[in-house]
Amino acid sequence: MTSFEEAGTEETVTCLHLNFYHPGQHEKMMFRCLNFCKREQVRADDVAKFGRDSSICRYSLVEARVSRIQFSLQFYRKLHTSECGFEIKNLSKKTKLTVNQTELGYLNKIDLPWKCIISFGDYQILTEIEEGEAVDYFETHLHLAEAPILQEKCLPCLLSLQPIPESGVSPSFFLSQGKSPTEIDENDL
Repeated sequence: MTSFEEAGTEETVTCLHLNFYHPGQHEKMMFRCLNFCKREQVRADDVAKFGRDSSICRYSLVEARVSRIQFSLQFYRKLHTSECGFEIKNLSKKTKLTVNQTELGYLNKIDLPWKCIISFGDYQILTEIEEGEAVDYFETHLHLAEAPILQEKCLPCLLSLQPIPESGVSPSFFLSQGKSPTEIDENDL
């Protein structure tokens, strides 16, 4: 046996991708303390806090309008499954937090959907969970979005998250044309 054959199986890691946007991000530089484009490991028992106070928050947003602790993300394992998830909790007494269309007041919490938009004030954060097997830690991967994530014209398509068939044509296209979709055998194409 070679050392390659004897090596343990590498487990995949759950990764939380976060895309940040603020309309004044270039002038105000509120994201200057965030480490973009590099995956960062977070212990499973740590609470990932976001806010203005860098002594408390792992992810610091440098702006006076942001609460000392704006919100937290807690990694957990779902009961009776091997599936993991994240819980988001609003820790701001002054600002409501919106996760997709669900508004969270102070100390309200919900499960973070696998893909969603978190917003508060002018901040928009598109999050997406990449599932993994590791339970001792997870990773975060931060990105800076150049364009607004939440726009009136694309809000419904982001929030509904309806699957698009392999043909690449959305059922909503047919409905807007006054037609109903027809099933076609792939051999007929």
